[in-house]
Amino acid sequence: MKPLEIARSLRADPDDAARYRAAGWWSDRTLSARIAELAATRPDAVAWITPEGRCTWRAYDRAATRIAALIAARGLAPGARVAVLLPDGPAVHAVLLGVERAGMVAVGIGARAGVAEVTHLLKRTGATLLIAHARQRDRSLEELVAAVREQGAPLADTLVVPDLIAEPGWCDGPVADHAPFPAGDPDTLFLINSTSGTTGMPKCVMHTQNRWFYFHRLAAEAGRFGDGEVFLGAVPMPFGFGLWTSHFSPAALGCSTVVLPKFDAGTALDMIARERVTVLCCVSTQFIMLLNEQAERPRDLSSLKCMFTGGEAVPYRRAAEFEEVTGAAVLQFYGSNETGALSHTTAADTRDRRLTTAGQVIPEMDVRLFDPATGAEVEGRGQPACKGPATCLGYWDDDEANAKLFTSDGWMLMGDIVEIDAENYLRVVGRTSEFIIRGGKNLSAPAIEAEVATHPAVALVAAVPAPDAVFGERVCIYVAPRPGQTVALEEITAHLAKRGISREWFPEYLVLMEDLPRSSGGKVAKGELAADAKKRWAVPA
Repeated sequence: MKPLEIARSLRADPDDAARYRAAGWWSDRTLSARIAELAATRPDAVAWITPEGRCTWRAYDRAATRIAALIAARGLAPGARVAVLLPDGPAVHAVLLGVERAGMVAVGIGARAGVAEVTHLLKRTGATLLIAHARQRDRSLEELVAAVREQGAPLADTLVVPDLIAEPGWCDGPVADHAPFPAGDPDTLFLINSTSGTTGMPKCVMHTQNRWFYFHRLAAEAGRFGDGEVFLGAVPMPFGFGLWTSHFSPAALGCSTVVLPKFDAGTALDMIARERVTVLCCVSTQFIMLLNEQAERPRDLSSLKCMFTGGEAVPYRRAAEFEEVTGAAVLQFYGSNETGALSHTTAADTRDRRLTTAGQVIPEMDVRLFDPATGAEVEGRGQPACKGPATCLGYWDDDEANAKLFTSDGWMLMGDIVEIDAENYLRVVGRTSEFIIRGGKNLSAPAIEAEVATHPAVALVAAVPAPDAVFGERVCIYVAPRPGQTVALEEITAHLAKRGISREWFPEYLVLMEDLPRSSGGKVAKGELAADAKKRWAVPA
């Protein structure tokens, strides 16, 4: 089957699925069945913890069943797309589970998405039912619906669900009669989420359940999970990182998970201390914010065993500081919402391996390197691609994007340039689309960011190109200083010179900000910063 046909097939390739089952990577279990099992065997154990309260496995299961019945009452055809727009909390998990039980496909929309993004996702997927709270941040659901309909979204119906902590009795409300729910299949499409890209409208990624159960196996081995773990997933649902850290891994383990409707470093640290969190999952910008907040008001973080991060370059100095402050091992996966994981670090790796590499390549992901210019397979350094049990099904209804995602023979591409050493440790050295081209030389923006981040006054940094009439582009950095500090461009370049960094990497423009803008997935919105730099230093025509 050709790659684009796989992407449109709405289920994993049967031969691949059989091979993954035979190897023990995939199974026949579904998340719905696992939650029902926990509700039956551990009904009063805590599934979700928020700053305001707790939700048990029984309440989670009952809420999902009620939501499934309410969806079924809408008369949608099997496989219909149902949009879910909710902040992190028990409700978003119960709704995703309810959509699964009803035999529909969830379209997960990040809670920070604007009207244009919501409209785009509804139009692209054809979702006609939207499930949400009665109020969406700064507007009512009715106002949001009117706005997206005005922009052409095919939205026909809405279903309002409450905050399950604020209204716990809702879980035990009446359940309308409905036909038997269809049997689940972990190999089929169950969720469409979006890339949290920094430019343009997001693409719609198709997920099976088995890819995330497999991802959980990798995480459990890497982090040496045991009985009694307590998770805190800081990455918002329904993005890939958020899926495994709060929707799949805690259910597979039957453990409690702390969820925050909105990430706040102080609240997150308070919850880690109060609930004795053992496994923390966050992107690099979030753990840097946690470090800064911990320095201002220390908490007891001794319960932490490991912190999984990724999605952005991991700054060595701050990651090492996190390990020293908390005693937790910093671990990461290298991959994407589309590919899952190509490599990962583990608790068995040395600090140097954990913090200077993206870990060893995962054998069953069959990683290959290609020359980004010619497409020829190469060794040692190149653009990575993979084919294995962690990959998605491709993009929904987007042949052009799928043609860029897949090689002609079916390997799924990343947008990075990496090096793989003799011991199969992978290092990201740049992005195919994230270079600053100054005077004809390609400068890696992530590499520049990593060096600037070593300055003691820098909390967050993003490097983007600024237009220039002579050199084409110059290096511009946007910096959020650490609390109570400031920094000048001359201080940063002097720091880089002292470290022996090539002058070609020196930033030539500096913009100070209280915080850097974020995309829906919590990453730095570099597209927004690049647009600002283009405007600030526009070259006259």
